[in-house]
Amino acid sequence: MSGAPARLLDVSRLVSRAGRGPLTGIDRVETAYLRRLLADPLPVWGLARHSGGFALLDRDGLATLEGCLAGRLPWGPPDWPARLRLALPPARRRAEGTLRRLAVRNLKPRGLAAGLARALPAGTGYLNTGHSNLSVAVMEALRSVPGLAVAVMIHDTIPLDHPGYCRPGMPAVFSARLAAVAAAADLVIYPSAAARAAALPHLAARGRVPPGIVAHLGVEPAAPDPAALPAPLRALLADRTPVLLALGTIEPRKDVGLLLDLRAALAAAPPPGPPPCLVIAGSRGWAAPALLARLDALARRGAGGVIEAAGLPDGAVAALMERAAALLFPSRAEGFGLPPVEAAARGCPVIASDLPACREILGDYPVYAPAGDLYAWRARTSDLLAAGAAGRVGRPAPRPPPGWAAHFNAVLAMA
Repeated sequence: MSGAPARLLDVSRLVSRAGRGPLTGIDRVETAYLRRLLADPLPVWGLARHSGGFALLDRDGLATLEGCLAGRLPWGPPDWPARLRLALPPARRRAEGTLRRLAVRNLKPRGLAAGLARALPAGTGYLNTGHSNLSVAVMEALRSVPGLAVAVMIHDTIPLDHPGYCRPGMPAVFSARLAAVAAAADLVIYPSAAARAAALPHLAARGRVPPGIVAHLGVEPAAPDPAALPAPLRALLADRTPVLLALGTIEPRKDVGLLLDLRAALAAAPPPGPPPCLVIAGSRGWAAPALLARLDALARRGAGGVIEAAGLPDGAVAALMERAAALLFPSRAEGFGLPPVEAAARGCPVIASDLPACREILGDYPVYAPAGDLYAWRARTSDLLAAGAAGRVGRPAPRPPPGWAAHFNAVLAMA
């Protein structure tokens, strides 16, 4: 794929996330690719699915779209097809209207192949980092461009390795996407060697293992902004209560249940010093009803030991990391794991599940505990809090995170 005369970036996921709050990890990756390709002198195009088909954007359209996504530019009003889509949230309707107005071509699914072939130069490199449009039909349409090469990032294979951690139906959807990758990809990009090791057997089982490259994701820590914190969290930081921070979407894989059990255990037999407060900074995703009911009950009771904070901007999260006694990361499975990398970049202590991806990216920076082992998590957390209360340990030296420059130097040399 190296030496491509132009690149086509799939931005469907970013458009679909318009108005849905802070970016997820995958959103951040797609955003980094969008900004990097816009900074490159090579011709760049964007492909985005919308409710009527596909939009093809040129560089100017992509630059405007990036400004809207970043909040520097306003979304336009919904067009008439978007106004008819009453099931879509208002922000998504505005995004779809803007997308169609920016497009140099709006293509129906049956016209995608011909439209791409007319617009794109031979040998274009297609990049997909968000798992949207990974279907046999779209791959075949892309192949209508002579010499086009396909590069896909596989973040992890958790839906196949741990189907119980996913929404019902997602394992089958992901399996179909991976089959399309096995059949059509010219290059697979993995965020870690751990993700690659997990994916290879699944690709082999689908008949083909495309060439691959491991390129750690870049992490760009935000500047701390305590003023962006809501009042309860500002008050919490002001009174010097030890804060145990958890960051990420509330879903089974993140094991928020263990965090609640841990906070209850620490309250029952607290280590020396003031009792800690658990701050869960993340939006609710798919989670067991019992867990969500438990969180709701804590909120109704006004339990002082647990605060659920959704939708925090990056600067507010960075301010929490600057102050937290530790970031807790009890995830059951990861292909990379952004929260502990961000915390380590700030010198925030980390207690993390002993996962291959965490070991690969963070080395011996975290204190590790077996995933799901409440006894071990309680012991590690109690030791850290006790040491902090006694003044026996300070904050560790920040660990420089992987950078996007190294990632893109590796990937774009092949894509």
